[in-house]
Amino acid sequence: MNSMHAGESALRELICEIGRRLYARGLVAGNDGNLSIRLDAGRVLCTPTLMSKGFMSPDDLCIVDLAGEQLAGRRKLTSEIRLHLEIYRGDAAAGAVVHCHAPHATAFAIANEPIPSGISPEMEVFIGQVPMSDYMTPGTAEFAATICPFLGTANTVVLANHGIVCWAAELERAYWQAEILDQYCRMLILSRLIGGPRRLAPEAMQALLDARGAYGMPPDARASGGAPLFQNLQF
Repeated sequence: MNSMHAGESALRELICEIGRRLYARGLVAGNDGNLSIRLDAGRVLCTPTLMSKGFMSPDDLCIVDLAGEQLAGRRKLTSEIRLHLEIYRGDAAAGAVVHCHAPHATAFAIANEPIPSGISPEMEVFIGQVPMSDYMTPGTAEFAATICPFLGTANTVVLANHGIVCWAAELERAYWQAEILDQYCRMLILSRLIGGPRRLAPEAMQALLDARGAYGMPPDARASGGAPLFQNLQF
């Protein structure tokens, strides 16, 4: 660690801190989930396999190239690094990835229920529509490839029967997306107990989509009529 570049050292500490937050909030259990940060054009720092995200230390982490070859680390890297690498290869803006089994969002995943849109201002501004990928065995190349249709248009995807994956320029922002989505799904489920969620009016939705740029978010195709304003009207 003493010879490590100061920037990399800070990123290792950050991954461990975000791992602790995921564990403390119940967004992972056991050795669930994995985290990564793009170090440079050809290298990615990631979490190891078979280790709780709540109890990692900086020297537990691994370095891998974009082909999936482990370059450094005393522990074996996570098999689900393939999913992360597919994101990095397909979205140049992705600087970090969070994959977890956030329970309320994963409830939608295991029910194969699309995440409804047009209900929460925070969701529309900071995340947008959340697609669902097809199910494939986790850790395989086929599983990683299920993310490809959504690269460049989404920043958060529900993985059918499995969990969620979020990516952003920075790790903390990707973590926020996981928190926001799980909290949103929890509120949706709770709202069903008191009559169900009430959808925003189209003009209110348009105002939220137009506001995304002020928060550093990319344009949403729905703002210009390139996609329907609402998803899953039946929820």
